[in-house]
Amino acid sequence: MKQFIFAVAVGLLTFAAAPAFAKANCKAHPKSEWMSEAEAKAKIEAQGYTIAKFKVDGNCYEIYGRNKAGKKVEIYYDAKTLEPVKSEVEK
Repeated sequence: MKQFIFAVAVGLLTFAAAPAFAKANCKAHPKSEWMSEAEAKAKIEAQGYTIAKFKVDGNCYEIYGRNKAGKKVEIYYDAKTLEPVKSEVEK
């Protein structure tokens, strides 16, 4: 019985630790064509976002931050065009 409870607990913890959503599928562009990180950050902030974390995820730029309304966001951008590919906003 203890083993069963332990297995259920581990399963629930694994599920709870999963990321909010799966990675985005950004088009693969040569890195030489990517917008610079500094320019990308500036353009994103000019749209009213506050960036807490900016990173490269596969072929995407990804940010964690807040929108104009102060809600948490996670957004994946095409690294060449800076078009949003996938996003999630706190409800």
